[in-house]
Amino acid sequence: MFQATELNAKNDQAQRLFRLLFLLMTIVLIMPVVLILGVLLYKGGPMLSIDFLFTYPKDGMTAGGVFPALVGTVWLVAVALLASVPVGVAAAIYLSEYAPDNWFTRAINLAIINLAGVPSIVHALFGVGAFVIFFRFGTSILAASLTLAVMTLPVVIVATRESLQAVPQAFREACWNMGATRWQTIRKVVLPNSVSGILTGVILEVSRTTGETAPIMFTGAALFLPFLPQGVFDQTMAMSLHLFVISTQVPGVPEATPYAVALVLIAMVLTMNAISIAFRTYLRRKKKW
Repeated sequence: MFQATELNAKNDQAQRLFRLLFLLMTIVLIMPVVLILGVLLYKGGPMLSIDFLFTYPKDGMTAGGVFPALVGTVWLVAVALLASVPVGVAAAIYLSEYAPDNWFTRAINLAIINLAGVPSIVHALFGVGAFVIFFRFGTSILAASLTLAVMTLPVVIVATRESLQAVPQAFREACWNMGATRWQTIRKVVLPNSVSGILTGVILEVSRTTGETAPIMFTGAALFLPFLPQGVFDQTMAMSLHLFVISTQVPGVPEATPYAVALVLIAMVLTMNAISIAFRTYLRRKKKW
């Protein structure tokens, strides 16, 4: 039977200290989230009701609900996903599976990194110039969603590329040895085994597009509309802009209203993310490696 030495005792003590340190760091990171949710629930929770979710704002947005903003946010996120995910996945496939390692590929990777760091207000001005004016979409859901899509495109590309590169190279070589083409290998083997990673990028995009205000403020979101959008060329209300407006621009709003709107916005993000995470977990369980 081995007896612990003094060195073993010091290592065990150091391990316990580091474990405690990491636990404290985790608690420090989690506490602000818990406090924010607690404040929102305490101040805005009593105002939540079916009427609040499914009625229109009234009395100059000092009363009523958030239904148009709720529907408008779903419109913006859905169209942004439809625009960015196919393009982002296609770009990631090229960079991961086809592109040679040369200066052009490195320039593309650098551009993606730089695009991810551009402030959202700059994307808003780009959206006004490109989609509202040049392509003549006007201030509409389409213009706002395309602006959000451009802004979140680096997230989708990076997440997809990392997921593709995580698929073992032996899978590709086995398919090539069986006579499959490169595209057949990507379509039948690589993509199915990287869908869960691609969904990670989708989850991050949903979280960001739902809460953005500047890109949609100038391209398609309206302060108030007494009707729901009928198509992508209509304007719409949005939860993030509605929260900004009633918090800073509208006098006489009950104190609990902004907290309730923020709570609904967070609940939307959590619901969309939960659906994506559940689907991603289901796909990961089907993996055989």
